[in-house]
Amino acid sequence: MNETAEHPKITRGSFPKSPDFNKKILVVDDETAILKTLRFNLERSGYKVIAATDGRTAISLAQREQPDLIVLDIMLPVLDGIEVCKEIRKFSSVPIIMLTAKDQEIDKVLAFELGADDYVTKPFALHEFLARVKVRLRRPHPTADGHEQPIVLGDIVLDPSRQQLTVRGQDVALAPKEFALLRVLMENQGRVVTRQTLLDKVWGYDFEGEHQTVSVHVRWLREKIELDSAHPRHILTVRSRGYMFRA
Repeated sequence: MNETAEHPKITRGSFPKSPDFNKKILVVDDETAILKTLRFNLERSGYKVIAATDGRTAISLAQREQPDLIVLDIMLPVLDGIEVCKEIRKFSSVPIIMLTAKDQEIDKVLAFELGADDYVTKPFALHEFLARVKVRLRRPHPTADGHEQPIVLGDIVLDPSRQQLTVRGQDVALAPKEFALLRVLMENQGRVVTRQTLLDKVWGYDFEGEHQTVSVHVRWLREKIELDSAHPRHILTVRSRGYMFRA
């Protein structure tokens, strides 16, 4: 069953051409009216648009077309948006904006955990959506050919170039947001990093979620790297301030 949501309003007149002219955007939504609305307004803003109406087609297009940004609805036929996001993150770090009528916090947390970069809830203002698109296209995102020195703190080794974490000699799998969060903490070892700073650096300054999102991800990280997650010795909570990494 399709989601029910108000369609974003199309305003008259033309939008100024974006400085990201000719950037390619993949829009995935099974509601024809919303798909047409987004395609029309993105194209008249200067973007190239390709479209899909189901999850498997979206994955195929993401691999073949290598878009600069993906706008991905959660409620899709064949494969839902969460699964699509998960599959795309196996081969691409392209920015992904999740689009859905759902507004439960658990859905947001899951989307970010699997690698989404932003989350827009229907109904939404078209000018706000276009602003978010512009922000995501301008923000650098990790590439597979980057070369950075591993961060080595005690028995924890974080390798940004390979997106790899080793803890006490064992490889540990992390979701993209977990990796980014741990990186910020390790780069600031011995210093308190506030929840707001973590939100800004990992989720983006325009993220409108709750600080609870950080707490949830910190809990997941502790479960993966601490010997006893109930009594952590690496990721410490500093009451009323934030978190600190200690080797």
